[in-house]
Amino acid sequence: MKGIFSDIINYRRKVFAEVADFAYGDKDLSELPKSVFNIIPGEEARFRTDVFKERAIVGERIRLAMGLDIRDAATFGLISDGIENVDVDKRIYEPPLVNVITFACEACPTKTYEVTSNCRRCIGHPCQNVCPVNAITINKKQAVIDRDKCIKCGKCKDICPYGAIIKYDRPCAEACGVNAIESDSLGRAKINYDKCVSCGQCMQACPFAAISDKSQIYQLVKAIKNQENMYAIVAPAFIGQFGPIATPTQIFEAIKMLGFKEVLEVGLGADIGTIHEAEEFLDEVPNKVPYMGTSCCPAWLSMVEKMFPDQARYISDTSTPMIATAQFIKKRDEKAKVVFIGPCIAKKLEALGEKVHKYVDFVITFEELMGLFVSRGIEVSELEVDYRIQDASTLGRGFASAGGVAKAVRKVAEEMDPSRVVQVENANGLHECVKLMKLAKAGKKNGMLLEGMACPGGCIGGPGTIISIQRAQKALNEFCAEAEVATPTQNSRIK
Repeated sequence: MKGIFSDIINYRRKVFAEVADFAYGDKDLSELPKSVFNIIPGEEARFRTDVFKERAIVGERIRLAMGLDIRDAATFGLISDGIENVDVDKRIYEPPLVNVITFACEACPTKTYEVTSNCRRCIGHPCQNVCPVNAITINKKQAVIDRDKCIKCGKCKDICPYGAIIKYDRPCAEACGVNAIESDSLGRAKINYDKCVSCGQCMQACPFAAISDKSQIYQLVKAIKNQENMYAIVAPAFIGQFGPIATPTQIFEAIKMLGFKEVLEVGLGADIGTIHEAEEFLDEVPNKVPYMGTSCCPAWLSMVEKMFPDQARYISDTSTPMIATAQFIKKRDEKAKVVFIGPCIAKKLEALGEKVHKYVDFVITFEELMGLFVSRGIEVSELEVDYRIQDASTLGRGFASAGGVAKAVRKVAEEMDPSRVVQVENANGLHECVKLMKLAKAGKKNGMLLEGMACPGGCIGGPGTIISIQRAQKALNEFCAEAEVATPTQNSRIK
C-alpha cells in the first residue's frame, strides 16, 4: 500500500493536521473531542459498522497524536481525558510507543492454509500423501484441510503442482520480524513488548490501520512558538517524500516556514559517523572483536540486545547520524533545540536514551511533517528558492538505502588503510537481520562488517515514509549524485 494515497493515509494526515491546528492556534483543548466530526462528518459510516465506531477509532488516533495513552472499548472517558498532562512545549513520552487500537482490529486469522478453486482433484493427491497428521481429505470437488488437525507445516502448499493451496497470515504478524504480534482473548492483535523493537512495520502492514504510534507534533509546535533556536535535522530518506517535483531546497524552505531557524541534512552526521566507525573497525576487528555490527538503526540494535544479548558488545559504539548531527549543532549553539525529522519511529525511543536526550529534543516522521504542512497550507512544490543544499557527501546521503552504511564505512576504512580489504554483508528487514545474527553468533561472519536495517530497503522503507521504496530509491540515487563531494573525508563542514 506504500506509495498509494489511501484512505488510511488521508485519515492519518487529517488527524495530524487537526492536532497541529490546535497547537498553532492556541485553541481550547476542551474542544478537541469535536475534531472527530471534522474528520468523520455526516451520519453514514464508510468503512466500519457505523459512524460512531469510526469516530471512536479516530478519537483514539487523536489521543495518540497528542502523546496520550489509548483506551479500550470497555473504558469510559473523553478524548480529552489527561490532556492537561501533554499541553506542554517539551517532549513527553509514556510507553508503549506502538499501540493496537483494539476495537479497530478485525481479529484477522492467524497463519492458515487454504485450498482454493485451483484444486484439480488430481489422482496423485500429493497434498494428502505428504500431510503428517492426515488433515487433508478429498471430497467431490477438491481437497479440504481440517483446521483442527492441521499443524501448519506447509508441506501441502509446497508440493501442490497447481499452486492451489495458499498460506495467509494476519498482515501485522507476517510483517513482524521478531514474532512480537500475538493475540488477545478475543483474537485481536496484541503486541508482546518484551519482543517488540518498535520498527513500525506492523503499522504499515495493517490494512485497517489498527496499529499506530504516539506522536510529539503538538508539543513540538508549542515549542516552535515559544523557542527561538529551533533546528530541524532531516534524514536523507526525505527526498521524494513530498511530491515528485518538490526539490530538496523547497522541502527545507517549507520546514523553515514552520518556524525553524535552520535546517540541516542528517547526512552530515552520517559523514561524521562513517569516519569514526571506519576507525573503530580497523582498530578492533579482528584483534579485539570477531566482527562489528553497524550502529545506525535503533531497531536493529534493539533486536540484537533482546534476542542476542551476548552479541550486543560487537555492535559499534559510533553515534548514529541523528546524534552526531545534533551534537554538531549544539556545539555551535548551546541554546539550540534539535528536532529530528525522518522515516523512523524507533528514533523516538532512541532520543530518550540516557546519552542522547540532551542532544535530540523532538522526533517526528515525514508523515507527521506532511500533517504540519497541511495544517499551515504549505504547498512545497510551489515555493521559490535559489540555494542548494550541500551538507553531506554522496556516501553520507546513501545511508538511507540498504547497504549504504556498510558501503560508506568500507570505502573510508580502505582509504585509511589501503592494505585492508573490508568484507561486508547487509541485511534489510528484521527477518533477514535475525538470520544474519544467527550466522554471526555461530562464527560464520568473523572479520566482517555487518550492516543491519530493520526496514525493507533500509530507511527509505521506514514506517514514517510516504512513497514506495522503488520511487524513494530512484529519488535518493539522484540526490546522492548531486552531492559536491563523494566521501566523508572530503566534507569540509565536519573538519
